[in-house]
Amino acid sequence: MDFQILPERPDDSALIDPLLDRTFGSDRKTRTVYRLREGICPLPELSFAAVQSDGSLLASLRFWPILIEEVPAILLGPLAVEPQHQGRGIGRALVRHGLNEARRQGHRLCIVVGDPSYYRPYGFAAASPYGLVLPGPVDPPRFQVLELKPGALEGLRGLIRRAENQVEQRRTPFLTA
Repeated sequence: MDFQILPERPDDSALIDPLLDRTFGSDRKTRTVYRLREGICPLPELSFAAVQSDGSLLASLRFWPILIEEVPAILLGPLAVEPQHQGRGIGRALVRHGLNEARRQGHRLCIVVGDPSYYRPYGFAAASPYGLVLPGPVDPPRFQVLELKPGALEGLRGLIRRAENQVEQRRTPFLTA
């Protein structure tokens, strides 16, 4: 299948919530990672869409600012692919693109809550053995971390929390009419 990965476009924003509902169900907002995203906009420079040649949205990937103690990090997800197009490499291409861009922009650490077999090929590993903690329940094998810069985890332990200082700075990029 032919598709192109683009920075998220302003019109994509209205299409992403319904895509997330189709992919994960409407109860997705009760999960722990949503507490870290609530009231904070995704990082516009790390929000991507996979689109078909006609411009229609196939998939979305966003990253969010978080803090591990006082150290800035990013949270990958949600990654959502239209259900009828899953299994065709679209999601994998988005993750690869997003992580490469995050490295290029100088981000040091990335957290994800997802299927270990899906994220392990990118270098993600279980986060709990590093002393990282989410602010709510999570299936431990699904809670994973990736050093985007080697050594970024050295000596780092603690609670992952919302990047509160990012709320106002990130409010407008996807809300323009």
